Amino acid sequence: MTSKKQSRPNQPVGQLLVIGFDGTEMSSPLASLLARIQPAGVILFARNIVNAQQTHRLLEDCQNQVREPLFTCVDLEGGRVDRFRNVTGPAPSPADVFATGDRKLFQKHGQIIGKICRALGFNVDFAPVVDLAFEASRSVMSSRAFSTDPNAVVRYAREFLAGLESAGVMGAGKHFPGLGEGNLDSHHDLPVIKKSFADLWDADLVPYRVMKRELPMVLVNHANYPLVTKDKLPASLSTKWIAEVLRRRIGYRGLIVSDDLEMGGVLKAAPIDKAAVEFIRAGGDLCLICHQREGIQRAFETMVRESERDARFRRRVQESAKRVVQLKKQSAALKRRAAAPSPEKISRLSTQLWEFGEQIHLRGLLAGVAAGAGAGE
Repeated sequence: MTSKKQSRPNQPVGQLLVIGFDGTEMSSPLASLLARIQPAGVILFARNIVNAQQTHRLLEDCQNQVREPLFTCVDLEGGRVDRFRNVTGPAPSPADVFATGDRKLFQKHGQIIGKICRALGFNVDFAPVVDLAFEASRSVMSSRAFSTDPNAVVRYAREFLAGLESAGVMGAGKHFPGLGEGNLDSHHDLPVIKKSFADLWDADLVPYRVMKRELPMVLVNHANYPLVTKDKLPASLSTKWIAEVLRRRIGYRGLIVSDDLEMGGVLKAAPIDKAAVEFIRAGGDLCLICHQREGIQRAFETMVRESERDARFRRRVQESAKRVVQLKKQSAALKRRAAAPSPEKISRLSTQLWEFGEQIHLRGLLAGVAAGAGAGE
């Protein structure tokens, strides 16, 4: 007779986790964790990346421990958030690209980033940011956000996503329902955004409303919106925001992903394992846990126990696992696994990225000259 503990690796709970880890190569503890949990995906950061060939090999080694195709994920927006800076050189920031006003360059931004992601073995890029660039969040968001006009943000995001898709990479809109009015960094604190639902609906939520059929994934943030939810919970643990607004009112049908559940903004509300359970209970699909093995194991075990104890939670797990599997089956990005990149290919991509950066820089200089000339008239 098979015990519950022995049967746990077959639970669908693993398909609700995207996990990060330390190290630049496969290790016995990592292999054991992957084989036991069978996660939906992995996410790499600069700490995991030495060069293109090593990164590709590490992702392949992760896939070899997991039965289902993996979401191989990275955060690569350009500018401040650039995990490949030491491999291919720096990518321009969204703000610098947006400042050109050129849709072809918006798409090229996504395309060159997508090509590099694909060459290194990634099929998901958690980008673009669609937060609005209000004054309140300027010190936190910096060049990650670039316009207070939601329709302008949509124009950039659509082209960036199309560029990613042309390279065989899925994108994700973030950080729902919007960090534009947040003046604290949710990596460390819980931002409290005192904005009415009507104002959010007419501004911050516009990109999600307009692009609901175009975004494969949406990341939910760890800010609190007391005028909307009448509580102190972050959006990532809020049934109001996830199930009611994003799913039902907006009608979003893609995957809903938490921002990293190790961030201070959510840990101030709940320990990591309870946060994972409450995110899924609120209607989320993929828990992002980016670093600590202990937290990953605790979240997995607690979700397994809760699904065994609570029939309603078990149905939520099954619903989300089904949604994850469906996207994987439909996704061309997961069906085509790129071969290991040659040094020559990486050199070509690095050159293309440099040339693109120079093009953006030149456009910025010309815009500055034109603005100066206009001011002097």
